[in-house]
Amino acid sequence: METLWHIYPLGATGAPIREWTDPGTDQHRLKKLIPWLTHAKSLADTILLGPIFTSLTHGYDTIDHYTIDPRLGTNDDFDQLIGEAGEHGLGIILDGVFNHVAKGHPLEDHVARDEQGNPRVFEGHGGLLELDHNDPVVVSYISDVISYWLDRGVAGWRMDAAYRMNPQFWEKILPPIKEQYPEAWFLGEVIHGDYPSFVGEQRLDSVTQYELWKATWSSLKDENFYELDWSLQRHDIFLETFIPNTFIGNHDVERIASTLGHTKAAVAALILCTTPGIPSLYYGDEFGWRGVKGEGFEADDPLRPPLPDNPEDAMTPDAVEILNIYRWAANFRREHPWLKTARTTVKDLTNTSLTYETHDPSHAITVTLDIAQKKAAVEINGEVVWTLPELSGD
Repeated sequence: METLWHIYPLGATGAPIREWTDPGTDQHRLKKLIPWLTHAKSLADTILLGPIFTSLTHGYDTIDHYTIDPRLGTNDDFDQLIGEAGEHGLGIILDGVFNHVAKGHPLEDHVARDEQGNPRVFEGHGGLLELDHNDPVVVSYISDVISYWLDRGVAGWRMDAAYRMNPQFWEKILPPIKEQYPEAWFLGEVIHGDYPSFVGEQRLDSVTQYELWKATWSSLKDENFYELDWSLQRHDIFLETFIPNTFIGNHDVERIASTLGHTKAAVAALILCTTPGIPSLYYGDEFGWRGVKGEGFEADDPLRPPLPDNPEDAMTPDAVEILNIYRWAANFRREHPWLKTARTTVKDLTNTSLTYETHDPSHAITVTLDIAQKKAAVEINGEVVWTLPELSGD
């Protein structure tokens, strides 16, 4: 697992999200991702799919973990997608919503309850019932679902809302699965908390590095690189025990270009791809797409738009500028795989400028950022190998 291209399939394929009656199974929307596989390969080695299982609305309200959501198509469509992805040298990771289920799920009678005996709901969402992870029926169900899709060829799992689950729970699930599928990778969505407690040989392999995400965009927006310096020090500590999943965008947060504008968003992408970890690239960020979180039930819709029918239809002049940076960064990462487990040392620091060295015992690169002057550069052995181009669209 080196780099992920992260897609929210329901949005990316233009599926209806709420108040739908005709699922459109005959449209086989999941196949709309196939023309994008070559593009994905230019950026990553693995595709991280958001929820694809049968659900009521946005995918995180699952009612059947064994079937592809009819709005996306069929299990056969998924088999075709995973086969085509494999031909492109791409693995696929699935999004497992195992903390909670929707009302009507077969596990509805196996949910956690509060002191009054009422079903415990997920973060105030009355339709999302949190599972009782001490219930053997729940443990058996989750284990079986994970194995079922690994048998169909997936490369691993993202565990949604892992921060709501006791890290010890995974010791009931993962040891025999890891033994049977030693190459599988298990990522936990952990927004806050003690990151290292979630990982281990019998637990998850990695967690989402929200601390570094926050420091990256915030330090650029507020022109305070001291915040990023602090988080890079924390990042080095995490790397002593696991390799975090790093990112600057996902399906839950405002688009990086909306937050920062194109030039600073490009700098954020450079930071992402020149610091240690396993980076995720959220679909559309590589084109500089914008999206601001809204209000109410439709709040996330602007963050999860449809993909065009093929990549060529996304190639506006501004998009090509940003894409060229992402592709350079992706190729640089492939050429320097040691970056994944390296360490970072800050060499020079002011509010608006930062120079850091990413290194291991045998290699080093130097990254120099100056947001006041809109400059950035990467050096190897004193030779500049990349500089930030002047970008339109800010």
